[in-house]
Amino acid sequence: MEISLQNVADIKKLKAVGICTIKGIQMTTRRALCNVKGLSEAKVDKIKEAANKLVEPGFLTAFEYSEKRKMVFHISTGSQEFDKLLGGGIESMAITEAFGEFRTGKTQLSHTLCVTAQLPGPNGYTGGKIIFIDTENTFRPDRLRDIADRFNVDHEAVLDNVLYARAYTSEHQMELLDYVAAKFHEEAGIFKLLIIDSIMALFRVDFSGRGELAERQQKLAQMLSRLQKISEEYNVAVFVTNQMTADPGATMTFQADPKKPIGGHILAHASTTRISLRKGRGELRIAKIYDSPEMPENEATFAITTGGIGDAKE
Repeated sequence: MEISLQNVADIKKLKAVGICTIKGIQMTTRRALCNVKGLSEAKVDKIKEAANKLVEPGFLTAFEYSEKRKMVFHISTGSQEFDKLLGGGIESMAITEAFGEFRTGKTQLSHTLCVTAQLPGPNGYTGGKIIFIDTENTFRPDRLRDIADRFNVDHEAVLDNVLYARAYTSEHQMELLDYVAAKFHEEAGIFKLLIIDSIMALFRVDFSGRGELAERQQKLAQMLSRLQKISEEYNVAVFVTNQMTADPGATMTFQADPKKPIGGHILAHASTTRISLRKGRGELRIAKIYDSPEMPENEATFAITTGGIGDAKE
């Protein structure tokens, strides 16, 4: 990002808050830019004006957009059935959310993706690095070693390509995204996947009761909007896991399953694809498309193995 009108200090200020590209400026409101320390309203107007001159604002034909969509890649889940359900795997430029009760395979899926994202795949996918943000202290490097064995890849290399951060509060989780954006910009095209396991855990802790619900949802909306922008700006896949809650109103409507994912409508609308996971017999798990702009509602059965997520053996 080089804006001829601005001095280096301003560019540094923007980069400090995770705005590293012209597109990043376009994706940020004037109000948010004015909140950046050291940027006056007049300066923000100048920055916006310069950014708009450098980038064509506006419309593409559907054909041009379909050409642009050809950059989208898919990361395998480790199970062919599951990949087929998702139309090839976890999609880039999108947020994929997997929710389910405990022991339904959410964290196992996250660990498997850490390895499969590094492997070359179909349609010229070259593999790349991963950032893993852990909110529940469930990340285990040893699991990656087991999964690496299954795919016959070197342990050290696999672990070297995963950047790990433990988030302790919802604010810390948001601050880490500034670092993520800077990292994606620094090593453009190298990072392919961002995992947050789990997206809502810290919001559940930091905000309690109905009195703080509105504020929680607002903060959550800001974070999800940031994730969506990061995924589009740097063409990476974003995979988040989510927890379930008992729905007290479900008994009145006679729903078969009285549990639902937490995060409310805000999270429901922000996730591009939502996958519901539930337990099957033994090590088997069932994934169901809960919401997707292009995939039909369908189910797939997969297994949790020593080597991560795999196909169910008939």
